[in-house]
This record gives sequence, structure tokens and C-alpha cells, in this order.
Amino acid sequence: MKLKSIGITLGLSFAVLLTGCGNEEDAQDNGNADEDTANLGEELNYTITGIEPGAGTTELARNTLEEYENLEGWELQEGSTAGMLTTLGEAIDNEEPIIVTGWTPHWMFASYDLKYLEDPKETFGGAENINTIARLGLEEDMPSAYKILDRFQWEPEDMEEVMLNAQDVSFEEAAQNWLEDNQDKVDEWTEGVEKVDGKQIELVSTPWDTERSSGTVMKILLEQQGFDVTLTPVDPAIMFQAVANAEADASLAPWLPITHGSFYEKHKDNIIDLGENLTGAKIGMVVPEYMDIDSIEDLQPKE
Repeated sequence: MKLKSIGITLGLSFAVLLTGCGNEEDAQDNGNADEDTANLGEELNYTITGIEPGAGTTELARNTLEEYENLEGWELQEGSTAGMLTTLGEAIDNEEPIIVTGWTPHWMFASYDLKYLEDPKETFGGAENINTIARLGLEEDMPSAYKILDRFQWEPEDMEEVMLNAQDVSFEEAAQNWLEDNQDKVDEWTEGVEKVDGKQIELVSTPWDTERSSGTVMKILLEQQGFDVTLTPVDPAIMFQAVANAEADASLAPWLPITHGSFYEKHKDNIIDLGENLTGAKIGMVVPEYMDIDSIEDLQPKE
């Protein structure tokens, strides 16, 4: 009986010892994780690489820095989309850490192995749509264009195909090639639509590759129907204002309900919302897959 009691006592003591070691190891692992993300902040100089100041993505990123307490001391480096992509490519070539503001559809996801950081507070919003808006009276003035604009809808993969090909050729050639390769969709958009003879129409768009893709595809499509099309790139605020004031006829560029939501709310009574032309868009903080971080909350504040 004494031997049995001693064995039980030793067994319990050994189990307690193992448990204590396990907790110590877990605490050490957590400490290492915190240290790793702190080091990441130092490596990045507590900087997120962003794009143009007027972009909806930039506004959401600024809000994100304010909403997450663990991002205290972090800054958003505003510049240009081209600059962000160059910096991203250089970091990936050297397998260095980088955090950028990114979005899909975009060719960078087809070219690089990237991932979104989880956004528990949903400061970047959830899934987004890209909508088509038109000025009041367009249906009466240009019924053919209105029908095509209203019918136009494609997939993120379609947009990414145009964007990716436009890295090697002009957007006009990339859009033309896509239209030729997707005649079935073109037929759906133009079925029963009467052609016109040189009717002028102006489209406004934001100056990013996503919208350059849809805008250029629509420009060529309408030109094939006999329209004289002007496609003008502008900042998001001007885009909504131009359509609301009938200074432009339509746009395929609004990201809703979050990214351009404030502009939409301001002008919604003076525009016609034709609904989504693309669903499943997304915006957020993006990192290369090789980075050992999964969430915005994993980042550490600047000391």
C-alpha cells in the first residue's frame, strides 16, 4: 500500500511538473510571437504602404489606424498605386516584409502570392460591389447606351484578365482582346439594342486599373454601337459630382456600400443607381504569404 501511495504521489508530481513546463513553454511562445510582431513593426518603420490620398481605400486605411488601438504610432504612407506596386514587387523579390493597402480584383493577386490580414473590426468593410451609376434623364436621351450600361455585368476574373494583359499592352488593346474573346457576353449586353450615328456620351471613372479596365471595355463596346465616347479619369468625389450635375453621363466605378458610400449618400437623389456590375470585390491590408502574420490585431503598437 505504501509503494502504491508513493507511486501515485510521484505520478501526480510528475504531471504537475509537466503541466508547469507546458505553461511556461506556451508563455514563452506567446512572448516570442509578440517579440516577432514588435520586430516586424520596427522593420517596417511602423509604416503601411498606401496609394493616392483621394482613394476610398486610403480613407478606410486612415480609419483603420484610428480604430485599432494596437496600431498606435503606425503611419500610412500615401503616394500612388504605381509606387505601391513597385515597392511591393521589390519587397517580394527580396523576400522582405511589407504591408500594403490592396484590393481585389487586381492583377497583383494573379502575379504574387498574397493574403489579406484579417480585419476583426471590419474597418475595411466586408465584400464590396462595383456599381454603375447614370445621370438623371439618360434613359430618355440615350436609350441604347442606357440598356447596355444597365446590362453590363462581369466577374472579378474578367476584370483581372484585362488588368493583367494591360501590363504588357495598352488598356485599349487588352479591352479589345477581352471583348473579342467573350463575344457571348457582348451579345447579351447588346441584344436588341439599336445602333446610333456618332451620338456623344461621356463616361467618368477613377484612375485605377480596376476602373480603367471596366471603363475601357465599355468605351469600346459603346463605340461599336456608334457612340462617340469620352472616358475621363477623375477622383471619386468628382466622379459622383459630375454624374449628379449631368456634367457626365455615367460611371462604372463606384465601390459600394463602404468605399464610396459617403459620396453615394451625398448624391443619391441626383443619380440613377443601375446596380452591381461586379460583385465580390474586397479591400484591406495585404501582405505576402511568406510573412508569419494573419491579422491586423497581431501587429504591435510603436513603443
